[in-house]
Amino acid sequence: MKVFCLGGAGRICREAVLDLVEYSEFDEITIGDFNEALGKELVNELNDHRVNFVKVNVMNHDVTVEQMRGYDIVMDGTTITLNGISTACIAEAGCHGINLNGFGAEDEFSEIFKINNRTAVPGFGMTPGVTQMMAMHAANQLEEIESIRVSHGSFRPIAFSKSITETTTYEYDPDLPGRIVFENGKFVQVAPFARPRNIKLPEPYGETVQYIIPHSETRTLAKALSYKGVQLIEVRGTWPKQNMQLVRSLYDYGIISNPKVVVNEKEIGLMDIIGDYLLQSKAGQETELYGYSLHVEVVGIKDGVKKRHVLYHTHPSSDGSVKGWEKLRAYTRNVGIPMAIATEIIAKGLVKQTGVLIPEEAFEPTMIFNELKKRGIHVHEEIEVIDESVEETTVQS
Repeated sequence: MKVFCLGGAGRICREAVLDLVEYSEFDEITIGDFNEALGKELVNELNDHRVNFVKVNVMNHDVTVEQMRGYDIVMDGTTITLNGISTACIAEAGCHGINLNGFGAEDEFSEIFKINNRTAVPGFGMTPGVTQMMAMHAANQLEEIESIRVSHGSFRPIAFSKSITETTTYEYDPDLPGRIVFENGKFVQVAPFARPRNIKLPEPYGETVQYIIPHSETRTLAKALSYKGVQLIEVRGTWPKQNMQLVRSLYDYGIISNPKVVVNEKEIGLMDIIGDYLLQSKAGQETELYGYSLHVEVVGIKDGVKKRHVLYHTHPSSDGSVKGWEKLRAYTRNVGIPMAIATEIIAKGLVKQTGVLIPEEAFEPTMIFNELKKRGIHVHEEIEVIDESVEETTVQS
C-alpha cells in the first residue's frame, strides 16, 4: 500500500504521518508539501526507508494529479480553503481520499470517486470524526433519538500555525451560513456565541462555557440518524479562556469580519494584521493548558425507557510525564492520530461504499475506539436512566 500525505509537514498532519510510520502497514509513505525544508527535515527525523518527500503545489492541478497517481490514498492535511482544490486533484488521480475539515467542498467530486471505484471521507480528525463515532455508538443502542449535543474543548494556542488562525476567523465569521443547529427537522442558522451551555469536561479541563460552532457533525448526524427521529442536534466548542475572551472582543468590535483599513497607503484586512501579530507573538504561540477534550450527550428511548448517554475521551497528560505528549503535541496528536487510523482502514478496503461518504457511513465506531486505545486515547461512556417524574437515577457503564 502507498499513501500520499498532502501537507504532511504541517504541525497536525505530521502527527498523522508519525502514526502511520509507527502503526500502519503502508509500504510507501510520501510526504507531499509546499515547504520543502520542513518536509525533508521530517523525512530525516523519521529515518525510515518507507518515507520520502515530494514538493507539491496544489494550485498547479495537472502536476499535482500526476504526482498523486499510483497511490492508494491521499491523506489530506491542507487547510479549509484548499480542500476543494486538493479534492479535485485526489479525485482525478484515482486515489481514495480523507481530510480533517469536512465543510462540504468535497461533495461535488463524489461521482468521480464512484467512477474510479474510490472512497473519500471528508472531516475525520478528533472533531469532526471521533465525535460522530461517539454519537453513533450511543445512537446504535437506542431506538429513538431526541437530542444530540456534541461539545469539545480545544486547548491550544490561538495561532500556532496559519491554518489554525484561519480556522479561528472562519468559525466566528458573523455572516457564515454554516453555523447552524438542527431543530425540529430544519437547519437553523445562529449567530456567533449563540446558545451558551456549561459543559463539564474531565480534569484537568473542568467546567467550560461553550457556544454553537460551524462543524459538519450537525449535518452528518442529521443525515445518518434521520430514521430515528432525531429532533435536536447542536455542536459546541471552546478554546482556552483567554482565547475566547480575545475572539469575543474581536467580534464585539466588528474586527473578526476582517474590515479593510489603510496602513501606509496600503489597504489591508484588520484581522489579517492581528493574525500576523499573533503568529509572531508569544501570546499567540503559547497557552497554559494543552490538550483536547470531547463530550457527546445523546438522549433517546430504548424499550420505552428514556436514557442519556454521555461519552467523553481522555488522553495522556501534556505535563511531560508521557513522552511524545508534551505541551502542544497533546493537542496535535489528538487531531492527527484519528486521521491516520481512518486512512489505513480505507486503504485496506474495509470501507465498501464508494464516492464521498460521511464518517457515519464509512466507519464502525468500536473499530476506531479500539485503535485509539492502542495509542493511549480512551473513550468512556456513562448511561443515565431518566425518570422525569422523580429524581434521575444514574447508572454507569
